[in-house]
Amino acid sequence: MGLSYVKDKRKPLFFSGLCSLIMAAVYGLYGVSWEPFLYGWVLCLAAGAAVMAVDFSGYRRRHENMLRMRREAAGRIYEFPRPRSLEERDYIELLERVWEEREDFQMAIRQERKETIDYFTLWMHQVKTPIAAMRLMLQEQDTGRSQKLQAELFKTEQYVEMALTYLKLGDSGTDYVFQKLSVEDVVRQAVRNYASLFVLKKIKLELGKLDCEVVSDEKWLVFVIGQLLSNALKYTREGSISIYMQAEKTLVVQDTGIGIAPQDLPRIWEKGFTGYNGRRNVHATGIGLYLCRRILKGLSHNISIESQPGEGTKVIIDLNSG
Repeated sequence: MGLSYVKDKRKPLFFSGLCSLIMAAVYGLYGVSWEPFLYGWVLCLAAGAAVMAVDFSGYRRRHENMLRMRREAAGRIYEFPRPRSLEERDYIELLERVWEEREDFQMAIRQERKETIDYFTLWMHQVKTPIAAMRLMLQEQDTGRSQKLQAELFKTEQYVEMALTYLKLGDSGTDYVFQKLSVEDVVRQAVRNYASLFVLKKIKLELGKLDCEVVSDEKWLVFVIGQLLSNALKYTREGSISIYMQAEKTLVVQDTGIGIAPQDLPRIWEKGFTGYNGRRNVHATGIGLYLCRRILKGLSHNISIESQPGEGTKVIIDLNSG
């Protein structure tokens, strides 16, 4: 800080030094005794050092105040150091004006976002009505074609639910309701939603021992397990999908699908990342695993994935915390 202070005060210091040199030159040219000059110069130096010490103390105090305000930049700027010049007052007024404009802009953005979320939330709830009507009509026709159409309709409904979940997660008031849950009940709810796809794709489901209780949010945990089942069904052409407890309060969803390429594993949690498998599957959105991780983070749970190409994928959910 000392060097910064000297740098900021270089002009007056340079001027003081220049004045001292001029006075020394005048004394030398007139042949005046150096004793009074040196005496006066020492007195001025001592007085100047005292003034600079006081000024440096105020300089450091203002700097510390500015650092504190920078750390608290998320809140409103206030308690600026008292301006010591017209230039400082102009800077403070400029900053306050910029801050007010920023606040107005952020308020407009928040209002626009709220209106957008309200519109799409309403639209997604409304679109569920024709989806439900189509499902009822297809259930009246028990044919292979109607079953395939029901499966596609179910996927459509899941994509709508995924979009609605994404919007809800963007809201600071996410409605988490923590309570003690049976892992088996939660898993069975998720499996029930995908039962028709298991039958249609002829994929075997293996449920291990799930008699465990955890503290979590039922609705969001069912959604996460449902997304993991959706991914497993999407990338498993034949074989089985297993759900079991690997350790105390550690849930595993494992499939015998095509697996994930090693170079894609570090990025599978990124929003919109589809990887090699996603490029092969035009229906991949790259949003499912992103939502899962974000939801589980909000629930204070952890998720990890182990996978090898051609050997399937193992998703591990640590439910210990929460």
